[in-house]
Amino acid sequence: MADILAMRSARCEGTADEAKVGVASAAAPGIGSSIAIRNVVKAYGGYRAADDISLDINPGEFITLLGPSGSGKTTLLNLVAGFQKPNGGEILVDGRPIHNVAPHRRGFGMVFQSYALFPNMTVTQNVAFPLRMAGVDRETTERRVAETLEIMRLSEHARKLPSQMSGGQQQRVAIARAIVRRPKVVLMDEPLSALDRRLREQIQIEIRDLHQTLGSTILFVTHDQGEALTMSDRIAVLDAGKIVQVAAPVEIYRHPSTRFVAAFVGESNLIDVEILQKRGTTMTLRNQAGYVFDAETRSPVEVGRATVLVRPERIAISTAVTPNALPVTVRSAIFLGEILRIEADTDQGERLLVRCTDSAERPLPSPGDRLYATWRAEDCWVLP
Repeated sequence: MADILAMRSARCEGTADEAKVGVASAAAPGIGSSIAIRNVVKAYGGYRAADDISLDINPGEFITLLGPSGSGKTTLLNLVAGFQKPNGGEILVDGRPIHNVAPHRRGFGMVFQSYALFPNMTVTQNVAFPLRMAGVDRETTERRVAETLEIMRLSEHARKLPSQMSGGQQQRVAIARAIVRRPKVVLMDEPLSALDRRLREQIQIEIRDLHQTLGSTILFVTHDQGEALTMSDRIAVLDAGKIVQVAAPVEIYRHPSTRFVAAFVGESNLIDVEILQKRGTTMTLRNQAGYVFDAETRSPVEVGRATVLVRPERIAISTAVTPNALPVTVRSAIFLGEILRIEADTDQGERLLVRCTDSAERPLPSPGDRLYATWRAEDCWVLP
């Protein structure tokens, strides 16, 4: 509830720097603010939750902080929001430092996992609250609230209390309250983690569409890879208080920069191989089972040992003996609707995960069945 307590103080007078940020954040929608994070450190005793983090966020960009629990993603979000103070480094919004600007004067919209709605207020009253605290006149408040409820498809629920709504509807109210002032920056801290899968996927699309409509800069925190891949312009993957890779979702998924990113983002086959030959950006490799194949790389890896990433959906399987294929024995096969998830072992004991679309012509494999696996050079990636 820290955001609500802060919003109640929004009418208080601030410093000159605070006023500048507040005015900039209240500017017309369509173009978000830039955020520059420079060598930021947040330490708790000898533990660094944020360890010399630098990140440039472009105006109007949707960027996701993705990582496991304890990676530092929420800490970084709280530093940007002003709920915590860094021990070193600085954070700039539109080129101006904000370390002396109180959280409620930064003009950011904030969406929490817990919704933090007033239980005794209707949807309209909850959404109007930030405008009332900012001293916006009644006519403008009513118009802006009506527009926002329409955007979030909540108009028919305007007079309901939060207790009369589903979890997904309550989360949309929380988002509506965060955007009603048309902030240039919106911060979202795992806002969908309490929702069921189908509802979570639906609101992912709604948030992405909302971003395209408003043009605000969105900084989104999640540990869910699907959310990050679905919604983001770029993803910053964190591990142990450091950013280990920042790139577009396709780049993160197809060309991870480290073994950690490859294992954390999506399901992976990480295969130890011997490098037989390198020709430009292509390598010829051999795994422990003797399977020889080509793979792409951008890394300065020479002949020797390496690890190659092969995504499960990139592997083709056949029940017929296939030349230059890797023979495997099915360990388990799970029917997931449109997808078959197959775990298989090579003759040398290497585990291989395969995901393929269901086909009426293909019977579900049984444990012990013999299959033959192949993949192309463009379907795998040599890790540095």
